[in-house]
Amino acid sequence: MTDQITITLPDGSAREVTVGTTPAQIAADIGPGLAKAALAARIEGEVRDIMRPLEQDTELALITSRDEEEALELVRHDYAHVLAEAVQALWPGTQITFGPSTDDGFYYDVMAPEGREPFSMDDLPAIEEKMREIIKADKPLRREAWSRADLIKRWESEGEKFKAEWAAELPEGEELTVYWSGDDWMDMCRGPHLASTGKLDPKAFKLMRVAGAYWRGDQRNEQLTRIYGTGWLNKKQLNAHLHRLEEAAKRDHRKLGQEMDLFHLQYEAHGSVFWHPQGFVIWRELEAYMRRAIDGAGYQEVKTPQIMDAKQWEQSGHWGKYRENMFVVPDEVPNVDEDAPLVSGDAAMMAIKPMNCPAHVLIFKQGIKSYRDLPLRIYENGCCHRNEPHGALHGLMRVRQFTQDDAHIFCREDQIVEEVRKFCELADSIYKDFGFQYSVKLALRPEERYGSDEDWDKAEEELRQAVIDAGMATEEYGWEELPGEGAFYAPKLEWHLTDAIGRTWQVGTIQSDRVLPERLDASYIGEDGDRHRPIMLHRAIFGSYERFIGILIEHYAGKLPLWLAPTQAVVATIVTDANDYAEKVSERLRSEGIRVEADLRNEKINYKVREHSVGKIPNILVVGMREAEEGKVALRQLGTKEQKFLTLDEAVALLKSDSLAPDLSEAS
Repeated sequence: MTDQITITLPDGSAREVTVGTTPAQIAADIGPGLAKAALAARIEGEVRDIMRPLEQDTELALITSRDEEEALELVRHDYAHVLAEAVQALWPGTQITFGPSTDDGFYYDVMAPEGREPFSMDDLPAIEEKMREIIKADKPLRREAWSRADLIKRWESEGEKFKAEWAAELPEGEELTVYWSGDDWMDMCRGPHLASTGKLDPKAFKLMRVAGAYWRGDQRNEQLTRIYGTGWLNKKQLNAHLHRLEEAAKRDHRKLGQEMDLFHLQYEAHGSVFWHPQGFVIWRELEAYMRRAIDGAGYQEVKTPQIMDAKQWEQSGHWGKYRENMFVVPDEVPNVDEDAPLVSGDAAMMAIKPMNCPAHVLIFKQGIKSYRDLPLRIYENGCCHRNEPHGALHGLMRVRQFTQDDAHIFCREDQIVEEVRKFCELADSIYKDFGFQYSVKLALRPEERYGSDEDWDKAEEELRQAVIDAGMATEEYGWEELPGEGAFYAPKLEWHLTDAIGRTWQVGTIQSDRVLPERLDASYIGEDGDRHRPIMLHRAIFGSYERFIGILIEHYAGKLPLWLAPTQAVVATIVTDANDYAEKVSERLRSEGIRVEADLRNEKINYKVREHSVGKIPNILVVGMREAEEGKVALRQLGTKEQKFLTLDEAVALLKSDSLAPDLSEAS
């Protein structure tokens, strides 16, 4: 009698099939449409090949392109393998290493054959064409288990030293699998994969760039070439992605920062920003806005030292968990003798602060605190330093020196939910003032963490309840829980902003921490007269001023809201005879609080308008002799073609109203 197994489908129905039946056969039995659409199978929650035989009773769900996240992961993985096959077909002797999927595509690390230069951008068109040829050949992708010894022998015989090394180091007892593309090419891989290369859309991928990479990420090892591509389910998705990239390039804050003369970065201060006068206007406006917000929310602003004894960081736990990202200096006077070492090596160590939290605990500990003093909300525009690798630095988005809009709320257990709820509402009002939509995520306990499971249970539930009380634990707010993504000392709520072209940025956060007050011995006197530990809520809304400004520049494509624009208006003359009137207009606007400049150069007005438009000046007030005689201006606003002819009083009233920060505009 043939062995039968029971397959349970998502709708609850069950099918009796023979052992060895594949999910593809079940899809075909259900209907030809599903057979064509099915890409892979989910077996007891694990994604597997659709051609992999079923061996026991199981729950089965078929994955199609409608399961977009899983489908994209599959096709990108396959594009990476097709990329490697194409490179080896074009240049025999190429060694292959790893090729994972990424958030928007895939890459593969390869080493060019001996005697050939590393692969370059010039090679990408030929590789793309070969990839399309492999896809159109509809080669079956077949899984096969190998013994460790046989696989290592195979790789060594083909000169694949990287693959042989990796196979030798995989854990004993782990099943080693390869995937064949047809009968003429294979790669070592756990899978899963599609049934054949023809399941990929040959028009839905594009190779983007090449870069250097080291074997296993170690610069002491051989240098490889990493070939990046973007891959999608269909050409429409690819075109939409390429359009987003074009928009992102136009909005690149580094390019716009240069055009608008906002800031620059240079070798002498890796990862630290040189703010120009125009750029620092944006900073000051944001700082003033945030101060008004935190003053209204009952925070007290402080300032703490930049450098503290390493013992403080040891006690807080950061020395053990975070030391590699800290700038450390000896606590001694450097030697000035040329023939002696700069430092002795015997001094105690100090560290420049990478975060503000331990210093805020030290402020809390000054004097005796009572339960009546809580909640105590301490705020700091705190300048921090983190020792990021040079290669990881990226404009304003990832820097070494940054300033956080940082605050810590010390409270009793019975106050946590209410304090977090208030923070949710404060963050909501601020993000809406900047025109952002956002989603709220709860990052739960990681594998390695401080504190008891009981404390983590409490902290996670308190954050969850606060979001519920704020009415934000809904689909509208993108509510989601993220297992394993909390900090080592606390779970956290995260705010993910969506910008004008659909990108998301994790910005705001609040963390419920019972660990740091314990480690740094913070306490208050309770109503019962005994000492109690406060709960410490770590929170930020901008995250860092640098990164938030970068996000704003890209979100608005440099066309910042008028209240943030460094120069809010330029008065440009048509003829030099109108210079005196232009100065009068400028002075009037300046007296009303408008940031204005006068352009009195002996240049054509079209040249001036074009130059100031490139510089993203929101308002250009054009004046000639007619305007001077009539006491008027011709107003051109960025992004519009028409001119408004206004009296000077009308122009002043319009610009003054539009230039108010949103919180001040609501209050007026």
